[in-house]
Amino acid sequence: MRMSWSRVAVASALAGMLLGAVGTTSCSRKRDSEPVVAKPAVELSRAKAALGSPIDVTYRFTVPAGAPKLTENYRVFVHFVDSNEELMWTDDHEPPVPTSAWQPGQTVEYRRTVFIPIYPYIGEAAVLVGLYRAADNRRAALEGEDIGQREYKVATLELMPQSENVFLIYKDGWQPAEVASDNAAIEWQWTKKDAVITFRNPKRDATLYMQFDARADLFPAPQKVTVTVNGQVVDQFDASARDPELRKAAVSAAQFGSAEMAELRISVDTTFVPALLPGSSMKDTRELGIRVYHVFLEPR
Repeated sequence: MRMSWSRVAVASALAGMLLGAVGTTSCSRKRDSEPVVAKPAVELSRAKAALGSPIDVTYRFTVPAGAPKLTENYRVFVHFVDSNEELMWTDDHEPPVPTSAWQPGQTVEYRRTVFIPIYPYIGEAAVLVGLYRAADNRRAALEGEDIGQREYKVATLELMPQSENVFLIYKDGWQPAEVASDNAAIEWQWTKKDAVITFRNPKRDATLYMQFDARADLFPAPQKVTVTVNGQVVDQFDASARDPELRKAAVSAAQFGSAEMAELRISVDTTFVPALLPGSSMKDTRELGIRVYHVFLEPR
């Protein structure tokens, strides 16, 4: 999926305003007298990545033996900034182990897959991490390189042009792209019963990424989804996730065939029309299958 530069710029501006507001309630780490509650670290699955591509991010928080225990739950904020420290995108999230359950001497480690937005910037990006309390945006003191406002630099990533990726052409079976009302950086397209993507054959093994969710609450049983490449099944699953879920599937060079172009098809066994739902007041007459946020093909 691709996002326009203007949409991402709006999202970045809004996020930057929020960052500034948070900064007024915090102090620079240089003047910080509070004891640290953890040491953050980040490992990226690659040092260089093209715009629009996925990257695996391993987050690690090591709690010192003598650290004070957090009695409330904090969220993790993750800011990807350019060489001028301008915010480009975020990966804010709840850690899998709530911070109120962190114990002295414990290491909390987990992995997330992040899709790099199509942003008008090529070059080195810094990854900044911290913890904040959602109720009042108060940030916790951590151990590491504090660039100010309890925001800690933990990694760098070299951003490459989008042209490095396999270019996907969305053909039949897709509804028009939509954007989240509260975050212009989140974009998706609904499938119909069958949705087709074509692309130039990479002629080597690859990994197919697909991030999606579904209205599982509308069906007595989850929708059955089948993903094929040139008619050969590469993935099958139940669409039972109300929150975005990421699927990865291996595709062999043989499955791509020998032609210059290849076809990817996403098929669902059941669709719905919002306007025809029992008791619905909606006027949406579109045929909807599953909601797809990202599709990406990564040759190996």
